[in-house]
Amino acid sequence: MATSFDKKDISTTVWFSLEKIILMIVSVFIMPKIFNTLGTVDIGKLKLAESILGMFSPLFFLGLSAVCVREMVFKPRDSQRIMATAFVMRFIAWAFVAVGVIGYFYLENNETLLSIYAILVFGYLFRLTDVFEYYLLANKRAKFIFIGKMLSLACVVSLQYYGIKQQLSVSYFAFTIVLDFLLQGVFYFLVLWSKREIRFRHLKFSRKLGVNLLIMALPLIVSEALIMVYIGIDEIFLRYFHDDHANGVFASVQFLVIGLCWTIGFAIVNALYPSLAESFNTDKTYYYNKNRHLLYLLVLLGFAIAMFYTAFGDFVLDHYFSEQYNEGKTALRIFSWAPLFVFIGMLYEKHLLTTNRLKHNIYRFALGCVSNVILCSLLIPGYGVTGAAIAVLLSHFITNIGYVSFDKDTRKDLKLLFRLSK
Repeated sequence: MATSFDKKDISTTVWFSLEKIILMIVSVFIMPKIFNTLGTVDIGKLKLAESILGMFSPLFFLGLSAVCVREMVFKPRDSQRIMATAFVMRFIAWAFVAVGVIGYFYLENNETLLSIYAILVFGYLFRLTDVFEYYLLANKRAKFIFIGKMLSLACVVSLQYYGIKQQLSVSYFAFTIVLDFLLQGVFYFLVLWSKREIRFRHLKFSRKLGVNLLIMALPLIVSEALIMVYIGIDEIFLRYFHDDHANGVFASVQFLVIGLCWTIGFAIVNALYPSLAESFNTDKTYYYNKNRHLLYLLVLLGFAIAMFYTAFGDFVLDHYFSEQYNEGKTALRIFSWAPLFVFIGMLYEKHLLTTNRLKHNIYRFALGCVSNVILCSLLIPGYGVTGAAIAVLLSHFITNIGYVSFDKDTRKDLKLLFRLSK
């Protein structure tokens, strides 16, 4: 990577990765305690709520994250107008979805579920402030993102530890998730305001820009909707064919693989994307070199995660989680191979974004969604949590590897992108 990425790129990646590593270390100690405090049933309810709301997240986010970062890289003078326009559009979308979700659970007359969903929905309101994170990321200023996340982490972990000691309810821990987003957004705004990089008079909504952003983001909205369905459908199947306990067990597996490890690859790809986008406009050869080196790093990271949980997965569940989570041992060994496929897909998605060919994202995630629904319906009724792990793993393989094998144009594109022919 040193031969392809400059010092600023490496610095950005280090800050992003350091944040994820610290979060991973803290999570190792605090999250199993939360899992054990709430138990598999309440954890299952919370994770099911997150999954169901996650299916609406494309409407909350409107696919604007990657598009806004790209546009800020290409058109830095329009950054404040992009931030303001994205904020307004996302607020309007949030309002419509929030009214619908809260109204539905209010009519259902289930106070426990209503409180959990209402808290998490308001969390999406506070996540509107991540438009400021778009700006910091586009300008390769990950240090401030790191500081904001660490300050928020310190506050949230303190509250979570208090909740563990006091044996507080699932609604309390849902509240800590919301608070995390609020604290980060406030910090980013204060940083940009203090440095005079953001002023209210410059934060003007542009209808024309909003329409253009939506048109560019439409493939991402569709693909993200498909992603959330094929990622979250397993939990719905587990709840339907089994119970909240099964969802709680699988949630521990997802936490160890996705919550702890998946985010590291995500951070690396996101941190280096502005550099990839810049190189695409200036030097295609340099752009392909960067992608090839980044691919090698992500494959190595994916193998390392899989080998770690294959060797030490049982030990982790035995020593950090209570006995009720032991059913997830086999599922953990299986699902630990998912990051290897997902990391490749993350990098491919950034290439599609850079080349403005996001329709392929829709095709591959539609394939993954259909395959996961079929696999879940076949495997979960008889094999439970292990069946869910197999279904999701195979769907990730189909989405991120299988699609390339069956699509001639995409296969040729990846061969050029990663220079596999040389």
